[in-house]
Amino acid sequence: MPKQTLALHPERFCIHSLDHDAPIPNEVLQSPIFFISKTEDELSVVVPDNVAIQSEASDGNWRAMEVLGPLSLSMVGIMASIGSVFAKANVSIFVVSTFDTDYFLIKHNDLAAAVDALLGDGYKVTE
Repeated sequence: MPKQTLALHPERFCIHSLDHDAPIPNEVLQSPIFFISKTEDELSVVVPDNVAIQSEASDGNWRAMEVLGPLSLSMVGIMASIGSVFAKANVSIFVVSTFDTDYFLIKHNDLAAAVDALLGDGYKVTE
């Protein structure tokens, strides 16, 4: 099976941590792209860096690499395979998923190393 193609999104993203009982800020819901996850302990949101929200903690300057899909929910090992390429290159990741695909967030400063590692392992990267 051929390896996946990943599309690099141009914008930079920020990962925010909010109190688990906090309402989802309206700025998040108005953003053109966002990711939300909530557990009993926390509420996390990922939005473009230019979306200002109040949060308990935040970490910005991430770039998103989308695994082009759609990927079937029955596919096995996609995230593990790509994640191992990043691990071998010593690149930290933050992963979010949708029904159709996965997104690997990479710190902007690590982007060149991440792309080189993917290309060296037979993946394609588009912008």
